[in-house]
Amino acid sequence: MQSSLPVVTPAHGRSPRIGILLTNLGTPDAPTASAVRRYLAEFLSDRRVVEIPPVVWKLILHGIILRTRPAKSAKKYASVWMPEGSPLLVWTQRQAQYLRGDLGERVKAMGLPADLVKVEVGMRYGNPSIASALAKLKTENCDRILVLPMYPQYAASTTATACDAVFAELAKDRTMPALRTISSWHDDPNFIKALATRINDYWRKHGRPDKLVMSFHGVPKATLMKGDMYHCMCHKTARLLAQELGLTGAQWMLTFQSRFGRAEWLQPYTDATLAGLPAQGVKRVHLVCPGFPSDCLETLEEIAMEGKEIFMHAGGEQYEYISALNDHPALIRALTELSLTHLQGWLTPPPNAAALVEQVQRAKALGAID
Repeated sequence: MQSSLPVVTPAHGRSPRIGILLTNLGTPDAPTASAVRRYLAEFLSDRRVVEIPPVVWKLILHGIILRTRPAKSAKKYASVWMPEGSPLLVWTQRQAQYLRGDLGERVKAMGLPADLVKVEVGMRYGNPSIASALAKLKTENCDRILVLPMYPQYAASTTATACDAVFAELAKDRTMPALRTISSWHDDPNFIKALATRINDYWRKHGRPDKLVMSFHGVPKATLMKGDMYHCMCHKTARLLAQELGLTGAQWMLTFQSRFGRAEWLQPYTDATLAGLPAQGVKRVHLVCPGFPSDCLETLEEIAMEGKEIFMHAGGEQYEYISALNDHPALIRALTELSLTHLQGWLTPPPNAAALVEQVQRAKALGAID
């Protein structure tokens, strides 16, 4: 295997740094059918995402899905596209920017260089790729990397495949960095408090609903039967959030969105639930997606637009989507604390100038460098 990472000469005399890689799902480069087709071809070819036998799935993917779905999806992407680009990419990059600054201040307060920790964004599918992010971190002389998937609840189809891509890329490199991964942060106290802050702020301005619906991305029920802990983690996040908000059992519920195909997925389904609530006397609904730190096509189009249409058509009177945390300061603080927790043992002062000179002289004496 040939590495796509840059060849970097051993950095004698340069202080090593720490890299944090924020990974997320990814997005098309543009809201066009051709860009969506490229993105879907990569995304839906991942065996972690679609576990149908490859021979069968390849026929379905290339014979049907990639012929019909890109144009429809492109129109949906166009309806939520921001001036700066895809919402998912825009918000993830802002999160990285603010995390960079917040961590810089925190490590500086520890007596360490403010630029000790570098933060880059790498998307599992599309651009900027995980490979390009790792290349930047290597160029910055990062000899330790923390992988922070922006999926609070672990799933093989999200967190695991992102880590797969990191491992595969680093396996091509001769000089691998020390590596740590965060598998989940579904019950992180700071994350739960950040979600509660977002919701309470919204309620102070708009009042409380009859019911708060917490909707998570759906996955096939078969993944739960195979041992994937995603279902359990979603329930724990929802339970902790309801507790933080002081809600009774009748004031909230959990659902799963975005099912695809004929197989049974995790239930209850969000769309079916929204269609049935008005008949039960629930006329005012607020919906939040605690599995999405960043707004994206799924939250902004499927949940905010389609969800509202379903609920109002069924006789609902008020439907509001409470946006994701995005660049909320409470999320940035949560990410900073999460990062610092997982960087323990790595945040040590770099060698002083005299030590660096001695290192270079020792290397020269051994003939390692000229």
